[in-house]
Amino acid sequence: MANNIGDVVMYGADWCGDCRRAKAYFDSHNIEYNYIDLEANPDEVARVLERNEGVKKIPVIVFADDSHLVEPSNADLDLKVAALAP
Repeated sequence: MANNIGDVVMYGADWCGDCRRAKAYFDSHNIEYNYIDLEANPDEVARVLERNEGVKKIPVIVFADDSHLVEPSNADLDLKVAALAP
């Protein structure tokens, strides 16, 4: 059963350790997310740069409330998920 916290979009790359960890977090918590692979979709890099004020850091995870986290720890994700849980 999916954990419904609204739409989640994660921008990342398969070579990124923090991206792999965040994906594993979402998968283990049954949280649905849309993964945008920046290597396969380089036109999406502009969205990452816009969210990060020009800084190239991933993953960038955008939540339904239009907030985002950059390179979040699992503890950061726990807090955000708890805040968004119905």
